[in-house]
Amino acid sequence: MAEVSLSFACGLYDRVNALYTGEIKAAGIDLDFVVVNHPRVLFDNQSKSGGPAYDSSELSASEYITRYAAGDRTWVAIPVFPSRLFRHGFIVVNTNKIKTPRDLNGAKFGVQLYTMTAAVWIRGLLEEELGVDTNSIEWIEGSLSSATSYGKASVLPGVSIVTNTSGKSLDELLVEGSIDAVIGAETPPSLGKVAHIQRLFPDVKKEEKQYYLKHGIFPIMHLVVIQRDIWEKNKHVAKNLFDALNESKNIALDRMRFLSALRYMLPWLPTELEEIKEVFGDDPWPYGLEENRKTLETLVRYLFNQGLIKQKPSLTELFVPV
Repeated sequence: MAEVSLSFACGLYDRVNALYTGEIKAAGIDLDFVVVNHPRVLFDNQSKSGGPAYDSSELSASEYITRYAAGDRTWVAIPVFPSRLFRHGFIVVNTNKIKTPRDLNGAKFGVQLYTMTAAVWIRGLLEEELGVDTNSIEWIEGSLSSATSYGKASVLPGVSIVTNTSGKSLDELLVEGSIDAVIGAETPPSLGKVAHIQRLFPDVKKEEKQYYLKHGIFPIMHLVVIQRDIWEKNKHVAKNLFDALNESKNIALDRMRFLSALRYMLPWLPTELEEIKEVFGDDPWPYGLEENRKTLETLVRYLFNQGLIKQKPSLTELFVPV
């Protein structure tokens, strides 16, 4: 059988590096690995009106699920998760305005994009862990570091979302007190530079560790998609791409654990690895549907509860067999 030509766009993470260099090959696939390191650029390229720019790619988990729930069948997904991140540290407040989590009710929040996966997870965290009524919040969308937009503006019935037209960045609005807090995929530039701009949780690692031990959830940000028409003609590409990405990830884990010479510029990596194993077990970054069922079902539930989808698709609908 001839190899299937497949372009694959992704950030150049440690977990995909062996596939990028060619050390790992996806069986039956002639893979063109396209490096796109900024997620917003990659996602916008895949969402252009003329059709996706790549045959397969990393994609925002919330974007894929909301599109699927709305009837868009452009892609199929495989349970590979290039990006995962706890989001406790991405809630940043003006401490002149916000003293306790209760003060977040009725506050003005800056957010890069209301619909972005990071914001979905953070709102779920605010609601379920802190008891914040996120429906009482006024949301201002825009860039953290410039007076521009960040992706396509969100419109959601019943939710107060406005575009930042102040001529200032969300960070500047936060510092001057025009907004009370920001959430999103990045932290504002003033964090660590301006005294009254602080994270909501002073000890982020402690909070995130407790959250994982309580819920068993390591939030998923991105997954991997393949254009549906390509998959329908070549069903084997899903399993073979999954296998290659999983093997590439396992190689990265093994290399990270080689401590005779540190692979990464992390001075306390040896003790961090011990703690990671204690908390997560042998694989802190599992791929596969069952291994991630609770995390994925929680994300779907958050999307539904926050009004971003009108029905909750099952995981077997969202992901093809691998």
